[in-house]
Amino acid sequence: MTIRGKTAIAGMAEVDPFQTNGRSPAGLAAVASKRALDDAGLALSDVDGLFTTSSYYSMPTLTMSEYLGINPRFTDSTALGGCSFIAHLGHAAAAIEAGLCDVALVCYGSTQRSDRGKLVSNAEWLAYEQPYGLLHPVGSFGLIANRHRAQYGTTSEQLAQVAVAAREWALLNPDAPYPKPLTVEDVLTSTPIADPLHKLDCCLVTDGGAAVVLTSAERARDLAKPPVYLLGTGEATNHRNISQMPDLTTTEARHSAQRAMAMAGVTHADLDTAHVYDAFTISLLILLEDLGFCAKGEGGPFVADGHTAPGGSLALNTNGGGLSYTHPGMLGLFLITEAVRQLRGEAGARQKPGASVSLVHGMGLTLAAHATAVLGTTP
Repeated sequence: MTIRGKTAIAGMAEVDPFQTNGRSPAGLAAVASKRALDDAGLALSDVDGLFTTSSYYSMPTLTMSEYLGINPRFTDSTALGGCSFIAHLGHAAAAIEAGLCDVALVCYGSTQRSDRGKLVSNAEWLAYEQPYGLLHPVGSFGLIANRHRAQYGTTSEQLAQVAVAAREWALLNPDAPYPKPLTVEDVLTSTPIADPLHKLDCCLVTDGGAAVVLTSAERARDLAKPPVYLLGTGEATNHRNISQMPDLTTTEARHSAQRAMAMAGVTHADLDTAHVYDAFTISLLILLEDLGFCAKGEGGPFVADGHTAPGGSLALNTNGGGLSYTHPGMLGLFLITEAVRQLRGEAGARQKPGASVSLVHGMGLTLAAHATAVLGTTP
């Protein structure tokens, strides 16, 4: 049994991360949901499956069902950090294929920026780390960066190239918040946060909301927008605390990606765009290695050679990603929406001509949880 090509994303939308108009996280998710349904040519009354998670609400599917005024017959609030919504794609596809729901809404909202940049999380206290001064999560990524530097010779200049490439993509995105070029020197002279990471090695802190609507491939073909088919999914986890991560430079992304690409029946040569969670420059660099875009330990030279910048060999995070477009607490849904734009041919100046297959990958917490999806224009 496979879910390959059985379901499709029929609608998607975002709420501008810098114009929240005083809305709550649920309010932002609701606006994005209505826009995504409008995009698909569907109504709230069509939704009978709800998938969401939140840093604000302990029972997010109940909160959003009430806020939207819907009565779903299937709900899923799986919480894996920022990759949750990519995992939800596979869960929704399985539910639709099993007949548990017909129209699945995946939504999210956050007011992280309005909350003065304070990390909002209902996750448990890390009892063996935070009491000893480890700043969560950036302190853990500082440890990871130091290990990668010691093991493979990765330099701060190479990490800075990750942020510079992200900004180059963002300059092609009229919705990106900082229409100003970034240099390696800018990154290296920005405020040190957790050695060797600087402020500009870290993602933005924004508000925002996003949503996607999935339904069966057959139904999606009769709706308002060209369907974007879910071809493959995969998930993998192996730790919660950074002190329990078996290898600080190798993640379970390699396994989630292998599963998703095998289900989809594609190789790296088939991928036109990639949308990979970039909370920190070091996390993106390690994920590029584990996802197979370069060999382990070669992420530094790979990004330094310009492979991830516009015109490079890999059209990566074409909206600017978490480093230069948006990061409202969790990024996963915004990776999906940009992939859908590319596959619909709606990405404007940053459009990859003829894009037909995209890989989306999210991480959760400190490289702990991973979810991968392969999307395409044909089933």
